[in-house]
Amino acid sequence: MSVLPYLTAGWIMLVGVYGIVTSRDLIHAVVCLSVTQSGTYVLLLAIGYRSGATAPVFSDRPPPPAGGPVTDPVVQAMALTDIVVGATVTALLLALTVQVAKRRGTLDPGALRSLEP
Repeated sequence: MSVLPYLTAGWIMLVGVYGIVTSRDLIHAVVCLSVTQSGTYVLLLAIGYRSGATAPVFSDRPPPPAGGPVTDPVVQAMALTDIVVGATVTALLLALTVQVAKRRGTLDPGALRSLEP
């Protein structure tokens, strides 16, 4: 198996983390967190990939030893769960960002040091 998918996943994660570290806007930080999480999708797909394998549906062919290799359905389920959790976390963080903008009037993390009203 090629190392390229793993390098791609690592590169996407590093770009997202760099964006979070250098962000001067909360919305930009949330988007960069989503990019970082996209790297996990690529990583899960790289882990679950098998060359020449088919989907794990056995309705029209014999089980795996005689019918050839199949992909791992657990990795596919984890990728789907990761997508759902990522969408939920992004929605929650954007809702919190809207509340911060309403109450504080700024989205700059440096200006949000104080917790007093």
